[in-house]
Amino acid sequence: MASIVGFNDEAGYHKNFTLSITKALGDQLAAALDGLDRARLCEDNIKELEDKAGVYQLYLDGEFVYVGKADKSLPSRLRNHLRKISGRREISLKDMTFSCLYVAEDFSALAPEQLLITHHKEMGNIPWNNNGFGNKDPGRQRDSTVLKRNHFDVLFPIDLDRPIEGLTPGEIALHDLLETVKSGLPYNFRFLKSPDFKHQQVFVPAAEMTADEVFKVISAEIPDNWQIAALMGYVIMYDDSPMSYKSAWRYYRAGEPLDAVPEAGPEGAVEGDQLGVES
Repeated sequence: MASIVGFNDEAGYHKNFTLSITKALGDQLAAALDGLDRARLCEDNIKELEDKAGVYQLYLDGEFVYVGKADKSLPSRLRNHLRKISGRREISLKDMTFSCLYVAEDFSALAPEQLLITHHKEMGNIPWNNNGFGNKDPGRQRDSTVLKRNHFDVLFPIDLDRPIEGLTPGEIALHDLLETVKSGLPYNFRFLKSPDFKHQQVFVPAAEMTADEVFKVISAEIPDNWQIAALMGYVIMYDDSPMSYKSAWRYYRAGEPLDAVPEAGPEGAVEGDQLGVES
């Protein structure tokens, strides 16, 4: 039988009640993903997916490293990751696998990827969700940033030996060559545009050329006060030679490469990391 509480008694007839619906959803999502097989991150497997929104998890050598979302298309989002990883050193696509869940439109409003992030952080660390893997181009103001030692770009720097797609041998406007390089690389190439580049002709010697080879060609044609700087995660070209960048490991000036030793800060969470952002 319930007791009657008087004015002078301790208030035992009211207290807060918290229903952890979000935690329950996160646990269910994680369990559903863990119950799936994992497929290699390759085009053949991606093209079998339905063009739907959803959440996914990435694994490197069988170890869980990243959780993300696709607001519109899981295949498109996973292709972005496939392309990005293909242009990196110290990592191979044959070691990457994934699993994914299609998510209904009304469920997307609950931020299912954040539910998964919360779940996995309670269980331990998610290496790539806090190390810059999901970032887009950080912008000019971040070019001089010292990256942390556990940053994705430090662990897996860009590959300058990667062939550039879409090259055509022969004479081409420098502006057009720069645009071809930008679209033909699996990492970002940001450059300052100049009206002179639309009229300046450059000779491309072959269709099969690496980024390193093409950047030598380009740097030989741009004015002496310009340079190309290969940072750990992307490449930039500006009229700021001989300025140095803390995360640069190679410069191209007057047609010649110049190697550098990039700086790296202590390990820790990467400022401004975009978790599961659709690009």
